[in-house]
Amino acid sequence: MSDRSDDQAAPGVSDGLTEEPGTAGANEAAPPAEEAAPTPAQDPAAELQAMRDRYLRLAAEYDNYRKRTDKERVESWGRAQAQLVQQLLDPLDDLQRVAHHGTESVSPQTLLEGVQMVEKKLWRILETAGLEVLDASGRPFDPSVHEAIMTASADTHEDDESVGEVFQKGYRFKGDLIRPARVQVRKFGA
Repeated sequence: MSDRSDDQAAPGVSDGLTEEPGTAGANEAAPPAEEAAPTPAQDPAAELQAMRDRYLRLAAEYDNYRKRTDKERVESWGRAQAQLVQQLLDPLDDLQRVAHHGTESVSPQTLLEGVQMVEKKLWRILETAGLEVLDASGRPFDPSVHEAIMTASADTHEDDESVGEVFQKGYRFKGDLIRPARVQVRKFGA
């Protein structure tokens, strides 16, 4: 169909039958990749080494993750504490003003009102942060939130196992008990 013979091919065009320079022996059968280098499935020692490497990499990644999350948790806790302390600085300043104010020019009633205002300010800050007081007086004794300090006799059967006097208030912080209320427990017939 073409007037040209195979030996007169256009320069730079390969007919697929002749070898290009630098590709000598390319058409010879190359050994399969499995025979050239043993795969982990064929070489148990190589497979074991690959598994060890993978294990060590995963262990190092986990260790780095654990260290990073521990550091982030400590930093987050520090920031939260700093925020609470920053909010407590105003009432602290108010207490310092009350403590260092001359008592000669202020009546005891005015001083008491100032301290009560500071207490209210502190409570607002702490309640906003998640602190709540356990209301124990007159309630049934609950050992999970009350600590019995002493017992007293109850006048009626309905008052049996109830809280009488509260010696120290109990507190929860965001639902977790941080201090049980120290109370007197009433016992009927005691």
